[in-house]
Amino acid sequence: MKQHLYRKLLILYFAIGGICFLLLSSGGSYLVEKKLEKTTGASLYRTASHIASQEEIRQAVKNPDNDQISLALNSAAAFQNADFWIMDTDGTVLINTSKNTSDSVEITVKNFRPSDYKDTDYSSGTFYGAFKETHLSTVVPVKDTDQIIGYLAIHYPMKNLYESRSNIVEVMIVIFIVIYALFFSFLLVYFFRVHKPLKEILKGALEFANGNLSYTIPVDSEDEMGYLSHSLNYMADKLNKNGEYQRQFISNVSHDFRSPLTSIKGYVEAMLDGTIPPEMQERYLKVIAFESTRLEKLTRSLLTLNELDVKKRMMHMRRFDINETIRTTAASFEGTCSERNIRLELLLAGKELFVRADMEQIQQVLYNLLDNAVKFSNDNSSITLETTVNHGKVFVSVKDHGTGIPKESLSKIWDRFYKIDASRGKDRKGTGLGLAIVKEIINAHKQNINVISTVGVGTEFIFTLEKAK
Repeated sequence: MKQHLYRKLLILYFAIGGICFLLLSSGGSYLVEKKLEKTTGASLYRTASHIASQEEIRQAVKNPDNDQISLALNSAAAFQNADFWIMDTDGTVLINTSKNTSDSVEITVKNFRPSDYKDTDYSSGTFYGAFKETHLSTVVPVKDTDQIIGYLAIHYPMKNLYESRSNIVEVMIVIFIVIYALFFSFLLVYFFRVHKPLKEILKGALEFANGNLSYTIPVDSEDEMGYLSHSLNYMADKLNKNGEYQRQFISNVSHDFRSPLTSIKGYVEAMLDGTIPPEMQERYLKVIAFESTRLEKLTRSLLTLNELDVKKRMMHMRRFDINETIRTTAASFEGTCSERNIRLELLLAGKELFVRADMEQIQQVLYNLLDNAVKFSNDNSSITLETTVNHGKVFVSVKDHGTGIPKESLSKIWDRFYKIDASRGKDRKGTGLGLAIVKEIINAHKQNINVISTVGVGTEFIFTLEKAK
């Protein structure tokens, strides 16, 4: 908008208005005058031809003192707002409707040439100097048999035509002013409905480009501008949240990497400088191995999430037996569960139950959910894995009887690196990424996952899968 588009439109508007007004007042006036002249001249010629063909006019040429004919011509002249002349072949005016009856001045048109009107219906001028003002004149011969005995001339004052022209041009100018004002109202509508919102949107775009993603574009109309404004505000909000998420993500990654690395570095340096004697090094090497395993798990989880974040990643969808996958996954936890006397109960719908999904990813979901269930279950308790079919979907449930999740934490457990504070000591090896991975995988399958939990009673995770045909 630095080019001041609205100012350019105003300049263009007034420039076009001025040019149109000049064209209308000059060119329009000229065209109207020519049109009136042509129309009036043709009308005078038709009238003259009609009157000249009558017997009374032939008699008037022969006997110009006939008052009855003079009266009839005066009436016709008054109707046409013109002067009627009956002339002989020499150009002498025999009857003149514009001359008072008491006026005895005789008019003779010098240099009168009837041949000038042979190829034209009318002419404008002073009629060979007979008038001081310009007239529109037409001349028609009056014939007796085939002989020309005189002429009928009709003279229409051009000042009357100019008055008609002025009246028409005035009406045209009034119409132009009304249309011009109407277009100005459109310009005002454009300013308030397009230009002003566009300036606000541009200002918002510049704010976003400068990093101010908290800026809100103040355009709230119900049109395309409003839609564009809402879309940009929504985009900025998402970018702002993504930025916050990235900062939080980096902070969490740094924290979770720094802690084990500090431990490993400290114990290694202590061994090297002799602070830890050789007979105690095995104990601290186990701590180093423990922290290394924790780092490896964290790195593996981050790589898995990074892979899942690529939306265009190809899903290896195929038909497989979800019951068999559950049995296989549960078998991998038998050793851990036996040590703590935790029972794994499988309530599976039928011997086989086929679903259509990415088998490796669903194995990851089952592993993460079962790992969480074992981690937070009490000793001497049970974990139930169940499958059911309802409305063409397969429901898979993983239920434990452990510590449970506080109500205020239920909406946060899907966030990356989130850990329930009460379980941090117990879940020291946890990365806080397991449930985030589960959520990403289920969402990628366009399925749903829900959690039901009560503190001190246990937690149940239920997710859906597409049943294979």
